[in-house]
This record gives sequence, C-alpha cells and structure tokens, in this order.
Amino acid sequence: MYTSSRKVTMIVLIMAAVLLLAAGFWWDEQYLWLSIGMTIIAGLMFLNRFEGRKVEPRELVLLAVLASIAAVVRIPFASIPSVQPTTFVIMMSGYVFGAESGLMIGTVAALASNMILGQGPWTPWQMLAWGLVGLSAGILRNTNFMKAKWGKIVFGVVWGFLFGWIMNLWGLLAFTQSGTVVTTETLLLYFAGSAIFDSMHSASNVFFLLLFGNMWVKTLTRFKRKYGLLE
Repeated sequence: MYTSSRKVTMIVLIMAAVLLLAAGFWWDEQYLWLSIGMTIIAGLMFLNRFEGRKVEPRELVLLAVLASIAAVVRIPFASIPSVQPTTFVIMMSGYVFGAESGLMIGTVAALASNMILGQGPWTPWQMLAWGLVGLSAGILRNTNFMKAKWGKIVFGVVWGFLFGWIMNLWGLLAFTQSGTVVTTETLLLYFAGSAIFDSMHSASNVFFLLLFGNMWVKTLTRFKRKYGLLE
C-alpha cells in the first residue's frame, strides 16, 4: 500500500515527467538529455516503490537484464515495420514484477535499443509509450481481466494501437514545428495512414502472447518467488 509521502512523491515525479515531455515541444534537439531525464524519473518512481527497504543489487540486475532483452529482441525485427517482441517483453515484465518495474524496463528498453537503431526526437515519446505499457500491465495484473489469457490478448491489441497513436502525436508536433497547419482532415488521414502499422503491432503482440505468454509468466514468476525479487 502507498503511504501519503509515497503518493505525494509519485505525483511530483509524474508532473516532472509531463513537464519534461512538454519541454520536447521547444527543445527537441535536446532529445538525448530529455531521454536521460525520463530514465532518471522512471528510476526514482521505481525506488519510491520500495520506501523503507533497500533495493538489492540482484533486483537491479534483473531489471537491467529484462530491459536489455526487450531492447535486443527489437533489432532482428527492425526491417519489419511495427513488428517486434519488445512490447510483449515489457508487458510480461510489468505483469509479473509490478507497475514501477514495468515502467523502468519500458523506458530503458526504448533508450537502449535506439542506441543501435538511431536516436532522435522520437526517443522520449517511445520511452513514454513503452513505459506506459509496463506501468499499465502492472496496475492491472491483479484483475480478473489481466489474469485471463483473453484479457492479455485484448491488452496487447489495444496497446498496439495506443503505442502508434502516442507516436502520431510526436509526428503531428513535427508538422506544426515545420509550419504546417494541421486540420481535422489532415489529422484523420495521418492516423488512418498509420492504421496498418498499428494493426501489425497489435498482431505481433497477439502472436508472441499466444506463443510465449504462459512460458514467460511461469519463468519470471519462478524467479520472483525463488529469490524473493521485487516483492
């Protein structure tokens, strides 16, 4: 349960993350510093979860390993638009280890994978989107909806589209900065144009969930219980 001080700290950190993302509207060329700032905030949110006890090094190592896996598995699929297991790995991590852990893994995975695939003003937005995947999976993990296989599938489908819509917001920002007037028609066409890629993202989430979902949950849960990690 969250104490009052933890709730206040979490609210402050969320506000800081929103302000940092908003700063990208005017200082998009400072995307690397903004990305590092987002990572620090995610780390502070994670540490806030364990107020009153020391986070063990092996817990941090586990998060680093999961974030590395989420980042690396994105690379072999880079040539296939929107198809990658990264969202699946982040979702499973948040589901087993909790919201703050999922948020941390999502933000770090986006930053780490872009070290190879290419950094840019889109990086903080990808960190936000994947961080929210892990965060929301952790928040919903104790619900009957998320415990059911069909619930996880619906979650994966929804986030395939939500991820694309969040990135569309960054694209619209780039349009407005270039002086282009964004009309309702432009907005609808822009989102409609990304629908096929969002559908591919959703389909890949479902594919990995059906193929590896149970195995990942069992394996991560076994690690969690055996070593008492992130309880």
